[in-house]
Amino acid sequence: MNQSTDPHSDPLNPIKPRRKGIYILPNLFTLAALFGGFYAIVMAMNGKFNEAAIGVFWALVLDSLDGRVARMTNTQSAFGEQMDSLSDMVSFGAAPALIAYEWSLRGLGRWGWIAAFVYCACAALRLARFNVNTSVVDKRYFQGLPSPAAAALMMGFIWFMNDQAVDPANVYIKWLTFAIALYSGLTMVTNVPFYSFKDINLKRSVPFIVIVLIAMGIAVVNIDPPGILFGIFVSYGFSGYAIYGYRKFKGQSVSVIATSKDEPEERGLH
Repeated sequence: MNQSTDPHSDPLNPIKPRRKGIYILPNLFTLAALFGGFYAIVMAMNGKFNEAAIGVFWALVLDSLDGRVARMTNTQSAFGEQMDSLSDMVSFGAAPALIAYEWSLRGLGRWGWIAAFVYCACAALRLARFNVNTSVVDKRYFQGLPSPAAAALMMGFIWFMNDQAVDPANVYIKWLTFAIALYSGLTMVTNVPFYSFKDINLKRSVPFIVIVLIAMGIAVVNIDPPGILFGIFVSYGFSGYAIYGYRKFKGQSVSVIATSKDEPEERGLH
């Protein structure tokens, strides 16, 4: 009869497998970002569209931090990656679509909810493609407009228009909102390369002037937050097409696929 050679094994008291825990720090940032998206939807339902836009922008800031916090503290996990994707779908997919619909698109009837749905569906497709293409895409670029930037473009427009006291019921504003929703949504699912800023090393020391420039940038944004932020995200929203056109002109590859053109194994990474 074979007997176990493990001195710690006891057939009468088997060792229970260790339960896996959840890293709290990065997931707190993710939950806070999710709250920002939820808060934005609630504010839009109550007709408070400035607060709704600010909620999405706060979600954007927190979403940019959770991954970096996880990497810096070595607390990455599959759970956190899945949680991040679900949070993004709410904050940068459903929330902007619903806010835009409540703000102005409702007045276009079926065309309004079609535009909102196209944006929401493209955000879901963008996130799903990001998840399965993580291992093959050049880390320096996003494949299509990232969903947080698309949400910022939508919310920046609404915040800026509200700040200028523009009537969202104006027919031109309705169709302009329609156009921005379609542009933001469809650009998310293109193959146009957008710079990701992921090659910036926050742990590396920088000259003192860099900190001064950052402080000046914050001061400039505070002069007119709606206008400045909207301008920044409009510029970024068109930058991918500029990169695409420049590469085409130079005869360079416009693809951001770094290692393979085959569909990668689905691992749910985000």
